[in-house]
Amino acid sequence: RKKMGLLLLLIIYQCAINSIKTHSVSKPNIILLMADDLGIGDLGCYGNRTLRTPNIDRLAEEGVTLTQHIAASPLCTPSRAAFLTGRYPIRSGMAAFSRVGVFLFSASSGGLPSEEITFSKLLKQKGYATALIGKWHLGMNCESSNDFCHHPLSHGFDYFYGLPVTNFRDCKPGHGSVFLKGVQKSLVIPIQITGIALVSLAIVQYIGLLKVPFQTLGYFLLIITISLVGLIFFFHHFRHLNCFLMRDHQIIQQPLSYENLTQRLTKEAMQFIGRNTGKPFLLVLSYLHVHTALYASENFKGKSKHGLYGDAVEEMDWSVGQILDVLEKHNLSDKTLVYFTSDQGAHVEEISSSGEVHGGYNGIYKGGKSTNWEGGIRVPGLIRWPGVVQAGAYIDEPTSNMDIFPTVVKLADAQLPSDRIIDGHDLLPLLQGKVTRSKHEFLFHYCNAYLNAVRWHPGNSESVWKVFFFTPNFSPEDSNGCHDSHVCFCHGGFVTRHDPPLLFDLSRDPEEKVPLTPETESRFYKILRVVHEAVDNHTRSLHAVPNQLSWDNLLWKPWLQLCCSSLFQSCYCDYESGGRPLQVHLG
Repeated sequence: RKKMGLLLLLIIYQCAINSIKTHSVSKPNIILLMADDLGIGDLGCYGNRTLRTPNIDRLAEEGVTLTQHIAASPLCTPSRAAFLTGRYPIRSGMAAFSRVGVFLFSASSGGLPSEEITFSKLLKQKGYATALIGKWHLGMNCESSNDFCHHPLSHGFDYFYGLPVTNFRDCKPGHGSVFLKGVQKSLVIPIQITGIALVSLAIVQYIGLLKVPFQTLGYFLLIITISLVGLIFFFHHFRHLNCFLMRDHQIIQQPLSYENLTQRLTKEAMQFIGRNTGKPFLLVLSYLHVHTALYASENFKGKSKHGLYGDAVEEMDWSVGQILDVLEKHNLSDKTLVYFTSDQGAHVEEISSSGEVHGGYNGIYKGGKSTNWEGGIRVPGLIRWPGVVQAGAYIDEPTSNMDIFPTVVKLADAQLPSDRIIDGHDLLPLLQGKVTRSKHEFLFHYCNAYLNAVRWHPGNSESVWKVFFFTPNFSPEDSNGCHDSHVCFCHGGFVTRHDPPLLFDLSRDPEEKVPLTPETESRFYKILRVVHEAVDNHTRSLHAVPNQLSWDNLLWKPWLQLCCSSLFQSCYCDYESGGRPLQVHLG
């Protein structure tokens, strides 16, 4: 009888333990921290010895470090679309066929389609409080300045505090312009053609070869004048029109002030956590650091060994520490999964007008932002969840930022959509050591809407093969980026096509220094054949969708412009500075 009683107690105890374990991996709080343009080599936990990142490094010590974590795109807009939906951006129309691969204006009509299902939508349906704080960069309006069809609140977030577009150099006076060089290049030829046409018309009119009505000439000149005035007005007021801070649907600071900006974003994140200690929450803290224009508050300015860029990295690390501290304060650390990453690799071409390096460090990896060399897509991937995922572990299997979607959806006890392909895979079995192989046999690397490269990790091999169909033309040729154009482009004369494609084995050559050949790799053609079959299967899974980054969707549309005063009052207001009421600038 005693033995029976003991056995019964053991069974009850085991059931209780299993119940606790099940509860512990069900409906945790989820905090997703995303840096902007951060290089994998900028962090101590990935080998940096001169930048101080103790709080981010703490995530690695107490959690899992993914050493082959891959962004679905090397550019902000498509990478973030893939992150939120778990799908390649080509599937949602968030990959461009034109040269420009991201949204540049707040009054563009393109954006993440309402038909797309984000993890925030699914978690909200499961009772999660959801917030996005920081950068959005996935569109705002469709047909009017207040339909907010692409706004974060239309994609499952209860609360938004941040920038609808991104942090441009043009947003901070004295930091130059990302547009000026491009605009100058684009306008030179049209202005020359227009000038030659006008002079030619005047000559043929004068010598009597052709009679051109003065009214026609007048209309022609009027159109050109209006176009030039509009262009000058737009770029003169770019900062006011595109660099502003919103809370939900309301503009609260236009233009954006950089004063204590990281502190403000961090405070908002901490307050959101404090408001939701009694229910599960999803917080996406999308940092503006370290995209240019670089900035740092007085407490961090001039303190790092790497100029303003290093100051910005160290300030972001401080912010991560504040988030971890507030979790501890509310006894939420064990109930919260924390993930840290970057939307793509460091922007190696970023150099200030004074010659200071404003781009990050991608470690041993080639290239950077806008390229599918490893430096452009291999990003930090840190996941901490005490008691659930392994502490201090390293995983060298291919993983993707698209994997966050199925991982958090499953943890929230929500169902993955069955009406569409989800390209990401649940990371939890890998993080807990239940499996040792990634489910990603193939990963497809797009440069905008063009399939650029394919990664293949065969199930029976340690090799990670990478095949390039084209590569960007670096300028200067012996450099590590496209310095002449500021970013690398994806087609035409900007790339070199390869037939046969370039082949690398990343397990032996992670720096992508020496392409393999049929002479140096006996399986060369077999590998290419398998990859081509995978590409065919992948291509068949794609369906035509509206292109959100077409020129029509990218261009500035005045009727979509958000403005807290009026266009003629320079769109100026400030609800943020010391809680002062709305101010309107009339100058």
